[in-house]
Amino acid sequence: MRRRSVIYLPLAFSLVLAACSQEEPETQAAPYAVEEVSLSQISDDLGAGNTTSVAVTEAYIARIKAHDAPLNSVIAIAPDALEQAAASDKRRADGKALGPLDGIPVLLKDNIDAVGMPTTAGSYLLEENMPAQDADVTKHLRAAGVVILGKANTSQWAGFRTTKGLNGSTVGKGPHNPYDHARTASGSSSGSGIAAAVSFAAATVGTDTTGSIVSPSSHNGVVGIRPTVALISRDGIVPVSLEMDTSGPMARTVKDLAMLLTPMAGSDPDDPWSADADAHKADYAAGLSADALKGARLGVVRNTGGYDERTQPVFDAALQVLAAQGAELVELPDDTIEDVSQELRAIMVYNIKEDMAAYLADAPEVVKVRTMADIIEFNRTDPRESMLDQDLLEAAEATTGGRQNPEFVEALVYAKKRAGEDGYGRAIREHDLDAVVALTAGPAGLIIPDGTAKDFVASVRPKGAVPPSVSGNAAVAGYPNLSVPMGLVDGLPVGLSFVGPKWSEQTLLSLGYAYEQAAQARVPPPPLGPAN
Repeated sequence: MRRRSVIYLPLAFSLVLAACSQEEPETQAAPYAVEEVSLSQISDDLGAGNTTSVAVTEAYIARIKAHDAPLNSVIAIAPDALEQAAASDKRRADGKALGPLDGIPVLLKDNIDAVGMPTTAGSYLLEENMPAQDADVTKHLRAAGVVILGKANTSQWAGFRTTKGLNGSTVGKGPHNPYDHARTASGSSSGSGIAAAVSFAAATVGTDTTGSIVSPSSHNGVVGIRPTVALISRDGIVPVSLEMDTSGPMARTVKDLAMLLTPMAGSDPDDPWSADADAHKADYAAGLSADALKGARLGVVRNTGGYDERTQPVFDAALQVLAAQGAELVELPDDTIEDVSQELRAIMVYNIKEDMAAYLADAPEVVKVRTMADIIEFNRTDPRESMLDQDLLEAAEATTGGRQNPEFVEALVYAKKRAGEDGYGRAIREHDLDAVVALTAGPAGLIIPDGTAKDFVASVRPKGAVPPSVSGNAAVAGYPNLSVPMGLVDGLPVGLSFVGPKWSEQTLLSLGYAYEQAAQARVPPPPLGPAN
């Protein structure tokens, strides 16, 4: 990853959403209603001159300020959001629009660098972490004209601090599911999932190590994709494990998702893992087809986390839609994938120590921590952080040898082979499948008090003690995983996952689009009340 020459720009950071202080535009734009309006519709309206980016951006800011307090989905609004929007409007007026995303407001998860805002990863340790340059993915979005609206809440350190319960982060507070505020929004891209669901932005960007995009997408009734590892550069993103980390878009429709993924993808010399990305990226929205399910062969996996008597009827109904649209369904054996949670724990514990140190090495001088030991000491002594456990960070600090440690190597080799070549990969080869489909996750559970021990992806437990994870297996295999809403269970959303081999994003998006168009299964969250 690149070494950055950092110039620290002082900026007071507050948990209160930053007020936008731009000058009033010369001509006041007419109000624009954004609730449940798709990104593609906003793009069309901007292109036709029916609205302006300033009007759309103002509408999202007003909606966040009016309704976010009970949800805690947004950490900060970009101080220059309206300036970005005005610049987009000028480009369009001058006939120099940068493309269909020019002027579209998007929220980034707060572990992705964006100039002008701190990247906190949900921790007070990084409250003054003002990046000197954008993450590579942020650069791509700005180049497409996207308005970086602000930062979405996240599980602290992308959820890799403790197995003893921490809903959200200390900086962003505890997020709440918009369908039931007593329920979890899942993590670690909780804020991105909530904000996409309740129209706080046209779309959002999350990150995913072992399911942190697809699980919040499922829990919050939106579409999300974790792409092939390194289709999108990870440079400038606070890491957990470069073996599995990726960012990815989250939106209310598959088309919106595809539109946002298109500029995000691409090779980056500062992320050598992404060398092959340019050869595989595409205009994903242009490749969508409502007929994609005709003749498609889909493998069905049932013995996964969340699959039970409550979720089976909704899952079976989704399968019926797939079949009615011309897909051939192949029931796969229960041993197609297995519980690799213990291998995933080992991979993350070993990776985060050195991958985090590499990110922190380029942090501004005002950020005093540079190692995992520094993080642990900060958490012990800072009164805002010291009340929480940090067993996962301590486990990471106790490791030695990094990627050369035999325990790490054994876990990585086994998990990648069992999840990939001998898991999803074998099923796809032997049954000539276009993709594997499964329940993304069960409905959202109740929020548990912070500090309560819970069954977590990185918890220590006997191998096979939990059902196989659709997302965890896809993550370690490096395969893309698309989750599309398939309805409600007890009033809570659940998603349908499409998993395919590396670089199969276009196939998965087309299959998901065809399903979405036929099923029309997404149910928006209940109307939002006032913030206070």
